[in-house]
Amino acid sequence: MIFYKYQGAGNDFLIADNRDGHLTETDGVLYAHGWSKSIAELCDRRYGVGADGVMLLENSDKYDFRMAYYNSDGSGGMMCGNGGRCVVAFAADRGISHFDFDAADGFHKANIIKDDHGVKTVKLKMKDVIGMTHYDRLGGVNVPSSGYFLDTGTRHYVRFVEGLDSYDIVHEGRTIRYKGHELEPIGANVNFVESVGEGAIKVRTYEKGVEDETFACGTGIVASAMASYAHGVRPRISENENGDINAMYTVYAKRDILAVSFDVIKSEGWSAENVWLTGPAAFVAEIHI
Repeated sequence: MIFYKYQGAGNDFLIADNRDGHLTETDGVLYAHGWSKSIAELCDRRYGVGADGVMLLENSDKYDFRMAYYNSDGSGGMMCGNGGRCVVAFAADRGISHFDFDAADGFHKANIIKDDHGVKTVKLKMKDVIGMTHYDRLGGVNVPSSGYFLDTGTRHYVRFVEGLDSYDIVHEGRTIRYKGHELEPIGANVNFVESVGEGAIKVRTYEKGVEDETFACGTGIVASAMASYAHGVRPRISENENGDINAMYTVYAKRDILAVSFDVIKSEGWSAENVWLTGPAAFVAEIHI
């Protein structure tokens, strides 16, 4: 069995080309021609290959391909922004030249805007986002955590802090992830954000399914940029022909720099369209299991 390891801003994935349908997944286990392995085993960093998740590049009836994504614990059914950029880079390396694709949250499209020594800069269109909820306190008296909840393809909670570099991401993230009763039954990823100037934020994320901090989370970076707009962190802005604001943020993850832009639709409540996530995606290794 062959997997290809890619990373997007330090978020790493095992990807298999499943366009011939040789791989099937049931309850977090992959099967192929007498071979089987649980996704959790593959992603284990000491007894397996090690990854934040597994993706399958599959055929689509409507688009150029389909992206099937699974967290490192085997759970699926969600979008991954860094994974989306990596699967586009993988598709390009397989000879695919057009990148309209289907994922768990619907249609996406992407462009490779730079390819330099195996590191591709991918601009990925994310889903439109409708609705954002502000919590003064989360989980009653258990979690005194003011923040924002929204769904950018995966459910996210965003909290603004100071001193992000030394913040206890795992403890605080786990507390909100498991005790934030409003976010049950399936919980949410937890993002911690610090403003570092006009149009710029730092983001660190505790990811459900991985149950730890990851180097970056694409859907979380998008959620954090939108919550930053709602929180009053000034973006770089332009205005389209409809008078809607296009907001742009530079986002500093643990090691890499990404960019998010979106149109803020002037209507009651929160609504954002034309959402783009731009960042690196790089091939790491071909792995024979």
